[in-house]
Amino acid sequence: MPVPSPGCALCATPGDFGPHNPTEPHSGLCPACVTAGKPTRDGLEQAVVIVAGQSLAAAEALSLAEAAPEELAYHLGAVKRSLRCLLQLLAPVTVEENADG
Repeated sequence: MPVPSPGCALCATPGDFGPHNPTEPHSGLCPACVTAGKPTRDGLEQAVVIVAGQSLAAAEALSLAEAAPEELAYHLGAVKRSLRCLLQLLAPVTVEENADG
């Protein structure tokens, strides 16, 4: 069932671009996103989940007893990035810039 959208389903540009229908790849997208050939939000979400799963699988396969510190740091960073991306899919995180640095 289509979901009404107050703007572009991908870039959130204000306007009426029609309802977002998950079965139609470009429904609810503004003309700029369609012209740019940007992937749909559903496609982006699937890609994030796939990459997160690959990062977690690689980290799980790592032998902690035999891993070098560099390997541990790399896999920990990959898992952190994957989990952060997954959380942003659920509730977008906004980063406030601090004037002090």
